Amino acid sequence: MKITIAQLNPTIGDLSRNAQEILRVAKQAGEAGADLLLTPELSLCGYSPRDLLLDSSFIETIAQTLDQLAADLPPALAVLVGTVAQNERSAQAGEKPLFNSTALLSQGKVQQVFHKRLLPTYDVFDEDRYFEPGEEANTFTLQGVRIGVTICEDLWNDEEFWGKRSYGVNPIADLAAQGVNLVINLSASPYTVGKQRVREAMLQHSARRYDRPMIYANQVGGNDDLIFDGSSFAVNRQGEVVCRAKAFEADGVTIEFDTVAQDLRPGSIAAAVESADAEIWAALVLGVRDYARKCGFTQVVLGLSGGIDSALVAAIGAAALGAKNVLGVLMPSPYSSDHSITDALELAKNLGINTQTLPIAEVMQSYDRTLNDLFTGTTSGIAEENIQSRIRGNLLMAIANKFGHLLLSTGNKSEMAVGYCTLYGDMNGGLATIADVPKTRVYSLCHWLNNHAQLAFGKPLSEPSTEMIPKNILTKAPSAELKPGQVDQDSLPDYDILDEILERLIQRHESPAQIIQAGHGAEVVNRVTKLVTRAEFKRRQAPPGLKITDRAFGTGWRMPIAKRW
Repeated sequence: MKITIAQLNPTIGDLSRNAQEILRVAKQAGEAGADLLLTPELSLCGYSPRDLLLDSSFIETIAQTLDQLAADLPPALAVLVGTVAQNERSAQAGEKPLFNSTALLSQGKVQQVFHKRLLPTYDVFDEDRYFEPGEEANTFTLQGVRIGVTICEDLWNDEEFWGKRSYGVNPIADLAAQGVNLVINLSASPYTVGKQRVREAMLQHSARRYDRPMIYANQVGGNDDLIFDGSSFAVNRQGEVVCRAKAFEADGVTIEFDTVAQDLRPGSIAAAVESADAEIWAALVLGVRDYARKCGFTQVVLGLSGGIDSALVAAIGAAALGAKNVLGVLMPSPYSSDHSITDALELAKNLGINTQTLPIAEVMQSYDRTLNDLFTGTTSGIAEENIQSRIRGNLLMAIANKFGHLLLSTGNKSEMAVGYCTLYGDMNGGLATIADVPKTRVYSLCHWLNNHAQLAFGKPLSEPSTEMIPKNILTKAPSAELKPGQVDQDSLPDYDILDEILERLIQRHESPAQIIQAGHGAEVVNRVTKLVTRAEFKRRQAPPGLKITDRAFGTGWRMPIAKRW
């Protein structure tokens, strides 16, 4: 039996186009002799539709589109489509009105509907808000093969793998007890650094534990702050990876189930991504490309300061949309160093992007004159420094507004964490490209880019250059240049120290006492903790930021602003 994995990139809510894409790959699979086609979780409507699920007309149209898709598909091909199903008993039983489901389509009809059993409510997930959990193990039979169907989280509850008690139900164990020959998982599993290794290890463990081959079909693409890496794969009964789709791009792979051996035969195995930096680069490029495409943008603009953050964002923008579609705006002030301008221009030349220079000295003077009477008798300080950033933010927004560009903000995670950023200034933007990338990782990515420019961009750029990111950008002390001689470390600990404290505080959920016990000074730990707490109101007003870690400021970060803790 031939099984094809359709690693799709749906657009949330674009039901007609998503259905047409499923139909397109189904026809290709049918012509190639496939018997079963797998699509990701909620492939018909995209993951996650969130409060679109509260719109009754949206739910009705999903049902209509699913029926039409079933009628249009090649009749001999069985297709599993991720969809939303209504819970007919919800009104009487007081249950949620919907199920997160997968429909089996064949012979022109919806033959069976399977419901997701485990509904995640952690990190970015809030499925219990919309869905009722399924109660039954999901199986169907095709060509004498009994197949078990699971949906994303259903796979993630093996108490042996995690070394701790599970929360009640293990759908894989239930399917094994029912004697299925093959387990399929349809997922929309968001990317975080290193997650694919965990997925493969988890499936390998389950395959060996239950002596069942398993196939994992994952969504690919960017939807708002979430990035889906694809990387669909299959393991045989011995837990060996026998098939893998490409990472960070739409793909289709076919694998054969041997009905005699009751196992999967080896298929094509795409190479795993070589390093964490290569993973993150690919994720951010995909995230920017899809956010722009799905929101209707073809060009981006950003402030080009000559610093490392804007250098990385400019490179990502060029890789995502093409260099000709990126505009870097230089906005020097009286405090800008000469090398900031020359470094920015050298970077733009290396990338082949367009630039525009808008000096802001005269605009700063007009602000000074306007505020002079009100500010008389006060000491010049942060308020005046931040005016520069807000001038730049206004100019960038004016350009974005005038020409229909997407403004990419350039702040990194370290800055966002401690509030080293200016509301309505450098935080302006439609997408915060590196808001989940710590400063130390920004440097690491830029060094990786200089060593892998051909891989990162897929082709040579403008003029040959020994370094895509100019050496001076990589070696000079980072600075906002809002006053003479300013560097970031005037206000912050060294980034190596700051990022380790932030990782312990944010990623590992350690208390200040635990971080101090780990060897960091009490004064710096308490100061950083206070900065993180006080900056919450800024983060709440930031543009969406692409998520690459398991603890990002965004959908999965739900902190109160007004608090005393």
